[in-house]
Amino acid sequence: MSYTHGTATKMTVCIDNSQHPLIIDSGTNCSIVARTYLDDHFPNWETQLLPKRAKNFKSASGKMTSIGKIIKEIIIPHRKANIRLNPEFVVLEDAHIQGFLLGKDYQRIPEFAIGEEPLRKIRDHDIELYPDVERPYPPMLRRPPYPAGLETRKEIEKHINELLEMDVIRKIGNNEIMEITTPVLITWHDGKYRLCGDFRAMNNYKKADRYPIPRIPHALDKL
Repeated sequence: MSYTHGTATKMTVCIDNSQHPLIIDSGTNCSIVARTYLDDHFPNWETQLLPKRAKNFKSASGKMTSIGKIIKEIIIPHRKANIRLNPEFVVLEDAHIQGFLLGKDYQRIPEFAIGEEPLRKIRDHDIELYPDVERPYPPMLRRPPYPAGLETRKEIEKHINELLEMDVIRKIGNNEIMEITTPVLITWHDGKYRLCGDFRAMNNYKKADRYPIPRIPHALDKL
């Protein structure tokens, strides 16, 4: 475990239905937890121990001994929605940490938010239509709302309001008084609903955004 320049944030999270301190440290290369802390708070943690990494761990005070790794679900409270993570923690024999330390692992998660930050920052993205598409738009782009019963309508409005509260979507122009036209509800096996958007009609009238992935042989030729 090497240490680089970074920032740290301390908070209280929920693990196994109990509260525990968590330090988010962008300067630590991996997530760690001390064996002594697991002994004090998780009596049967050794049954969840996975094989250790073939890697040396060092700190400012010297070499540290790893006895394995453990995966714990972390629930990070947020004022609008809880965040669930399943990081892999390296268990250190001789560490002195009161709680869990989440290292650079969390940076692999896109749009990770902590504290009172918004869950997702809205980034402007312009959809470019073909030059011959002018107002009034073709009928395919002005379809009436899909038929929806009372229960379905309530679920759609519930999902839309949740996304607005979480700053994932926003209203533009006069959308406050427009009917919801594209959302489609899909029922899961457990009876819950998933909200999807039907943008097939718009896709027929917009220019494609292509981000070609470089071919590996071409990339190797440039080395």
